[in-house]
Amino acid sequence: MSQPPSFTPRSPKPRPSARGAITVRGRGQRLSIPQEWETRAARPSSTPPAWPAPPARPAPEGQVPPQRAARPPQPTGEPAPVYAPRRQARPTGQPPGPLGLPIDEQPAPQPAPQRRAPRPGGPGRRPAGALPPAPRRRRRSGRRVVKLFVLALIIFLIGWPIYLFNYGSSQLTHVAALSGAPDTPGRTVLFAGTDKRSEEGVNDGVEGARSDSIMLVHVPTSGTPSLISLPRDTYVQIPGRGAGKLNSSYAAGGPKLLVATVENLTGLTIDHYVEVGMDGISHLVDAVGGVELCLDYDVTQDLSGLEWKAGCHRTDGPTALAFSRMRYSDPLGDIGRTARQRQVISQIVNEAKSPATLLNPLRQRAMVGDGARQLTVDENTAMTDLAKIALSMRKILGPNGVVGTPPIAMLNYQPGGVGSTVLLDEAKAPEFFRKVADGSISQADVEVSLP
Repeated sequence: MSQPPSFTPRSPKPRPSARGAITVRGRGQRLSIPQEWETRAARPSSTPPAWPAPPARPAPEGQVPPQRAARPPQPTGEPAPVYAPRRQARPTGQPPGPLGLPIDEQPAPQPAPQRRAPRPGGPGRRPAGALPPAPRRRRRSGRRVVKLFVLALIIFLIGWPIYLFNYGSSQLTHVAALSGAPDTPGRTVLFAGTDKRSEEGVNDGVEGARSDSIMLVHVPTSGTPSLISLPRDTYVQIPGRGAGKLNSSYAAGGPKLLVATVENLTGLTIDHYVEVGMDGISHLVDAVGGVELCLDYDVTQDLSGLEWKAGCHRTDGPTALAFSRMRYSDPLGDIGRTARQRQVISQIVNEAKSPATLLNPLRQRAMVGDGARQLTVDENTAMTDLAKIALSMRKILGPNGVVGTPPIAMLNYQPGGVGSTVLLDEAKAPEFFRKVADGSISQADVEVSLP
């Protein structure tokens, strides 16, 4: 069996070394050529190449050109050295430039770019004397505090009205008062101020419970809202009782008979009934921090307990109550008393909407709690209805509302068996209440023209 052929690997060619290399100077560079390459390049020729002599340079005037040493002859058989053409010498007296060129050949210097001065408040820089920025952790903690404060404020603004609503609702007293008559356009509210007394109230010798003040508030679907004070001694027909004074209907049949009597007189169906006792006025005035009342004559009356100097005075609850009850020292009698009662209610509403009350949670709570505790409302009236009524009162007591009494024919009408009564003008009263119902009433319609 024949053996497979064997191959002997060639020895690698030796790489040329840099030993014995000849340095070639070029224009701005230096090259090292190994000697072996020069030897290979010189093999075909046995004589060294003849290099052309560089051109002679003229010497400057007054100077002797330097003598160049003769180059020794090269031995035969040795490769001639490779010379790179040298760079022309600079004229004497011209120093080299920064780029190795004569001064006259240097490029024109370029102006250095102008750097704009940083602004004092620019990004990344602080003005002189400014404090260093706070650590990021403090910033985050500050933002967290602000967020928690805003969240707490939102919860308070939403939760506080809900609390007041529930708190006031728990203090209300409900009573059957509405008659169930067919509804009429608009919203009609009957306010009744009774002479119910508590143990610490005013005792003027009056027994029982009677309607001391009666006011009718009507807000039409369109037109002017109005507040009409009905004199308590108004001569009326009481359903099922015959003729009598208006306030006697309350004594005979309570709120329900009073509502039916007012509806029979005005032709308006009562939607809400609100009753406040004698002491309620005093508590409401104290709850709002007192009210300012005005009266232009002096009063000293033991029956009502009013001691008054002519002018305007800041009054507390008991004084405001006596102010609204006094009538025997009033030249207009019961008509003048209804005007003072409207003044007290108007001032209570103004104080309730003042910043001193709206921005004081404690006063708000006292006003809602004490006010609701003194009120007796019909079975269908809630705190939301009372809030709407309060807004209507603000509008009525403003410059666009109408406040007054119906037309009166006689102040001391004595039909017999009833006593002294107030007789309404039978010719004008129906037209007056029609204007109240449709909102066409004006302030001229309620001006009292006493007979």
